[in-house]
Amino acid sequence: MADVFLLSRLQFATNISFHILFPSISIALGWFLFYFKVRFNISRHPVWMRIYRFWVKVFALTFALGVVSGITMSFQFGTNWPGYMETVGNIAGPLLGYEVLTAFFLEATFLGVMLFGIHRVPSWLHTLATLLVAVGTTISAFWIIALNSWMQTPAGYEMRDGVAHALDWWAIIFNPSFPYRLTHVLLASGLTASFLIAGISAYRIVRGDNKKAPRLALKTAVFVAAILVPLQIFVGDLHGLNTLENQPQKVAAMEGIWDTQKGVPLLLFAVPDEKNRTNHFELAIPNITSIILTHDPDGEVQGLNDFIGEHPPVAPLFYGFRIMIGTGMLMLIIAWFTSFKLIRNQPLSKGVLYSLIGMSFSGWIATLAGWYVTEIGRQPYLVSGLLKTSDAVTDIAPENVMFTFILYLSVYVGLLIAYLHTLFLMARRAVEIEEIQPEERLQQKHFPKTPNTTAGELS
Repeated sequence: MADVFLLSRLQFATNISFHILFPSISIALGWFLFYFKVRFNISRHPVWMRIYRFWVKVFALTFALGVVSGITMSFQFGTNWPGYMETVGNIAGPLLGYEVLTAFFLEATFLGVMLFGIHRVPSWLHTLATLLVAVGTTISAFWIIALNSWMQTPAGYEMRDGVAHALDWWAIIFNPSFPYRLTHVLLASGLTASFLIAGISAYRIVRGDNKKAPRLALKTAVFVAAILVPLQIFVGDLHGLNTLENQPQKVAAMEGIWDTQKGVPLLLFAVPDEKNRTNHFELAIPNITSIILTHDPDGEVQGLNDFIGEHPPVAPLFYGFRIMIGTGMLMLIIAWFTSFKLIRNQPLSKGVLYSLIGMSFSGWIATLAGWYVTEIGRQPYLVSGLLKTSDAVTDIAPENVMFTFILYLSVYVGLLIAYLHTLFLMARRAVEIEEIQPEERLQQKHFPKTPNTTAGELS
């Protein structure tokens, strides 16, 4: 049987991988809902309320699963990683508490108004509740990323008898990597929600939904994605430069650089060999990595051999980084191509709609890949330079961890299948049940005919 250290890492990875799927949607989806509600308030056109009512149910489902998985994840700080709270609990505890007090209660309270108060409270109050939930999701991300960034680039503390004590909360919260990491995460959530909205809307259209709502939601989401992808590329570059300054060993692993050198090539593909400290089957473009990281074609970049015993495992970072970048490039191509077609009033073919359906959860792929690069890239430390992961693990029997690991994994697989099934069931029910109101008839310029389209609906 595997040792307790490996099992605890696998269990926590399972929990965080499942949990992060849902905040990556809900953070930005809250702002989409606020936009839909404001558009309804301004135009009074019922199509915006129809969009709102569909996606607020998706938000509620997503929020619920995020809360449940977040609670079980936090338990593991005590059960699997007691050394973490014993060493840095004076800093981690308050930051987690702030998240609950300033964000979770705000979201949970006003989500009820969003769901059940549309016809029970004044419109302005319902819009305010939507805004407060959106703000709450962002504040929640603020505190969680503050803690995670501090674990990457700790600042504003001192060690006393092996325990971290806060000296400057401003320095702790706004640590060197925090602004870049928070912006990167918020933009990632915007892209995740955009492609989910576009994909589910495309699914409804392909299934024969001829109402205006899914088409308008698709356009909104695609245009947002087309704007956010270039912003994410720009912020990602800044984040990478910050990582190079504070965690050069992480960047070296991401790029597969073993020896410190100048004029570093960009490895499009390689097979890292950590045992022999080299790469096999390299496909490289000369000097590009130096240009990206130092803005100088002959710029010098530190290699992994400068950090022997103190650098993360190479293969997960090398491949994870390329999966994230590759997914982002695919997002850019599809978002820009679809936006170009819409702006020019050209019809969206079935191929384009199916590509959007296929990209529905592309944000999850990019987010997980990026998260693995971030978290594995901190190894062998749990808190960089302060606490090694192996020093924080529990000493309980491996059999106990194995049992809970299998239990968590089984439950999460079941919940994920149920979540995906429910999303597409809701989309199909919207096609079958909702009626097209006379004021929602659409001049269908941009979309192909579907089997249920009638001549009257196209007129």
